[in-house]
Amino acid sequence: MKKIDEELNAHFKNEHHQAVVNVRYTSNWIGAYHNRQLKLFDLTLAQFNIMRILRGAGKQLSIKVIKDRMLEKSPNTTRLIDKLIDKKFVKRMRCDNDRRVVYVAITKKGREVLSEIDQVFDDIYNAQNLTNEEAQQLNYLLDKMRDSNDSSKE
Repeated sequence: MKKIDEELNAHFKNEHHQAVVNVRYTSNWIGAYHNRQLKLFDLTLAQFNIMRILRGAGKQLSIKVIKDRMLEKSPNTTRLIDKLIDKKFVKRMRCDNDRRVVYVAITKKGREVLSEIDQVFDDIYNAQNLTNEEAQQLNYLLDKMRDSNDSSKE
């Protein structure tokens, strides 16, 4: 196993500094993997995120709710949804009571594509060098890190 300081040939001020850089580096590594796999389905990470939000909701959602739930906030959510509509992965509906409100729902085709992607990602998730207990500990530590340094509270 190559350590982050070896991987980057870097020296860190302290363990906390190294941990933050390691989280960022690993996040980028995971993102690059996801992007390579999603390219096979002609999807971006943001489009994939929208589809998972809709599938998880189990019902139509407004564009505002989708924006609020996205992992990485995007000012181009409407454009991303338009591309998903072109691919027939989602559909758009106007609210009957307020024509200004637009709802989006995942289609059967979108759910089928997500199922295929899930199988691809399950392979990498199950091949991690982490035990269930280690993954649980990692989740706890990442949650703790965000809780103590939540800049969105400002």
